[in-house]
Amino acid sequence: MTVPKAEYVQWLLENSMLEKIRQRTRLYSGQARMWMNPYAEARPRGASATASVWFAAYPGSIITAGEDSVLKTLSSPELWQQFASIGIQAIHTGPTKMGGGLSGYDATPSIDGNFDRISLEIDSRFGTLEEYVAISRQASVHNAIVIDDVIPSHTGKGADFRLAELAYGDYPGLYHMVEIKEEDWAHLPQVPEGRDAVNLMPDTVDLLREKGYIVGQLQRVIFFEPGIKETDWSATLPITGVDGKVRRWVYLHYFKEGQPSLNWLDPSFAAQQLIIGDALHCLDVMGARGLRLDANGFLGVERRQSGKAWSESHPLSVTGNQLLGGMIRKAGGFSFQELNLAIDDIAMMSKGGSDLSYDFITRPAYQHALMTGDTEFLRMMLRKVHEYGIDPASLIHALQNHDELTTELVHFWTLHAEDNFSFNGQMLPGAILREHIRETMYEKLCGAHAPYNMRFVTNGIACTSASVAAAALGIRDLSTINSDDIERIKQLHLLLAMYNALQPGVFALSGWDLVGALPLNPDQVSDRMADGDTRWIQRGAYDLADVDPEAAFSKDGLPKATALYGSLSHQLNDPDSFANKLKQILRIRQDYGIAASKQLAIPDVQAPGLLVMVHELPAGRGIQITALNFSAVAIQETMVLENVAPGAVVDMLHETLEGDLQENGEFVFNLEPYEGLCLRVVSALPSINTDVY
Repeated sequence: MTVPKAEYVQWLLENSMLEKIRQRTRLYSGQARMWMNPYAEARPRGASATASVWFAAYPGSIITAGEDSVLKTLSSPELWQQFASIGIQAIHTGPTKMGGGLSGYDATPSIDGNFDRISLEIDSRFGTLEEYVAISRQASVHNAIVIDDVIPSHTGKGADFRLAELAYGDYPGLYHMVEIKEEDWAHLPQVPEGRDAVNLMPDTVDLLREKGYIVGQLQRVIFFEPGIKETDWSATLPITGVDGKVRRWVYLHYFKEGQPSLNWLDPSFAAQQLIIGDALHCLDVMGARGLRLDANGFLGVERRQSGKAWSESHPLSVTGNQLLGGMIRKAGGFSFQELNLAIDDIAMMSKGGSDLSYDFITRPAYQHALMTGDTEFLRMMLRKVHEYGIDPASLIHALQNHDELTTELVHFWTLHAEDNFSFNGQMLPGAILREHIRETMYEKLCGAHAPYNMRFVTNGIACTSASVAAAALGIRDLSTINSDDIERIKQLHLLLAMYNALQPGVFALSGWDLVGALPLNPDQVSDRMADGDTRWIQRGAYDLADVDPEAAFSKDGLPKATALYGSLSHQLNDPDSFANKLKQILRIRQDYGIAASKQLAIPDVQAPGLLVMVHELPAGRGIQITALNFSAVAIQETMVLENVAPGAVVDMLHETLEGDLQENGEFVFNLEPYEGLCLRVVSALPSINTDVY
C-alpha cells in the first residue's frame, strides 16, 4: 500500500462537491438578496399556495422517444399541456444529480436511485443541466414549478468520501466515521474480495462501543436484511492516507452501505456547507422553486449511558433542519420533508424547519381502510394530526411514490409503544396495535392473497396503487384482469385520489398512478433486487405521452409496466378515463380552494366503511364535506354535523342537489360501494368556526 499519487488527490478535489460548493458560496456573501425574504418560521400555506397538485416523477422509469433524454421528455410542451389540462401545478423530478460512487477513477452505479449523490452535475443517464432548466421554463408557461431534492443525511461514495478515507484536510469531519487503532483491527471482519467495506455484526458494534470508538447500535436498523445489513455500521479496507498512514475506518450509514452518513456536529461544519450549498445550487442554477429534504430526521446521533444510541427525536436534527429550511426560504424557495417518524417528531421538525411534510401519518391508514372496509384506524390517525398541532394543510397527501407502502407505524413503535389506544372496542398498547395493523396489511396486501405485491424488508410492502386496489378486490392473479376488473380497480383508485385531494394541503401522484401501472414480475428485475430491495417491482417503466408505444424498456433499463389505463394522450380522449375523472376532481379542488380550507371535524360514524371530513372553505365559500365509502357495501347513514349552518347540500362533482342539512345539523349520506362524494352546504348563515374533534 502506497501513498496516493498527488494527481489522483487533485482529481478527487476537482470532483468534490464540498470543494465546488466552497467556491460557489462566495457568490452569496455580502449580497442584499439574502435578506429580502422571511425565513425563521415555516410557511406551509404559502408553499401549498404556490403549487398544490404535484406530479412525482421517477427518472429511471420514464420512457423517451428515440435518443431523447428523460429531462428533454419532461420538458415537452405537449406533456405540459396534458399536465395543465389535468390540473398539475408542479413536477417533482426526483434526484437527477449523479449518484453512486468511485472506485479509483472509475464511476460505480447508484445503489439507491440517485439518492446516493456524489456530484452537483446532472447524471448523463437523464440528460443535461440545460434540459433540466428547460423543464422549469416550460412549467412556467402553465404557471407551474419544478421541485428538486437535497439529501441532508448522507452522500454516496464519491470523491468526498474517498478524500475522507484518505484523511485529507477536514474531509473526515464531513462523515460520521472513526479511525480504528491498528491493535483493534483484529476485531473487524475481513472485507470480501471485490468490496470496499463490510457490514458489522451487532456484537462487533457493541465491542467497538465498549472500547469507546462509536456510539453503538441505533434505535432501529432501516433496511434490515439478515446477512446484508444487520447494523448501521460498516468497516473499510485498510487505506493508506495522504500522510502515509494506513487506516481502517468504521462509518455510519442509516441506509445502505454505499450511503455514508454526514456528521452534522463537527468543528469543520463541512456537512452544513455541503448540504446548504447543494440546496442553493438547485434553486439558483437548476431553477427549482421547492426542495425535498430526504431522510432529514437522521442528522443527530448520540451515545447513551446504557442501551442503544439516541438516533431519533434528536435535537440536532431539529436544529439542522431549521438551518436548512431557513436558508431555502432566505433564497426564496420552500422545502418539504419526507419524514417517517413519530407524529411528535414530525410536528417538532416542522417548527422552523421544512414548510411541508409528507403525510406518513395517514398514508398507511387509508390503505388499511381500503383493505378492511373499516375506517376506524384512519379516523384515529386523522385526529392525531390535530392532537399534535399539525395543520393538515401542511401535509403532502400522496398516492404512490418511489418507495414502498410503509407499514413501520413508527409512532406506535418508538415513543408510544406503551401508551394505550382505543381500537375495536379494546384498549391496546401502541406496540400491540402496531403489530395488529401490520399483520392485517401483510395478510391482505401480499402473500397468498396478492402474490404480485412483495414485502420490503421489515419496512412495508412494494406495490402500486392499482395493485393495492386489485388486492382489495380479491384479485389474486393479475394476468386474469379483464375490462370489468379494470373499471373496478379504477373506481377504488379514484376513491384513494379523492381521499388525498379533497382535504387541505398538497395532493401528489406519480406516473404509475396516471397510467394505472401494475407491479413488474420479480424475475424482470431480479438483478436489481439482489440486495433484497423489492421496491424495484413497483418502479416499472411508463410512457405518459405515447412517445414510443413500442418501447419495452426505459432508457435506464427498467421493463415497461402493464398500464391498465394507458397513456395520458389516450386517456384524455376518453371522458370516462381515470385521467379525466381525476381532472374533474382537481377542477373542483382548485375552483373552491379546498387545498387552502380548514379541517373542522372528523365525525364519528356508524357504518364501518364511512369516512367524513368537514372543511371550511376559504373566502367565505361555505362548508365542504368529503364523504367516502371504503367498503364493498352500500351505506345510508344519518349524521348530525355540529356547528354547521343549515342549507341545501350540493354534489360538487355532478352539480346536483343531494338534499338539505337540517336545522339540527342532520343529513343523510347515501353512498354506493367505494363511492366518494364532494359536497357543499349552501347556507345563508355562516357556520361556527370551531374544531369539533
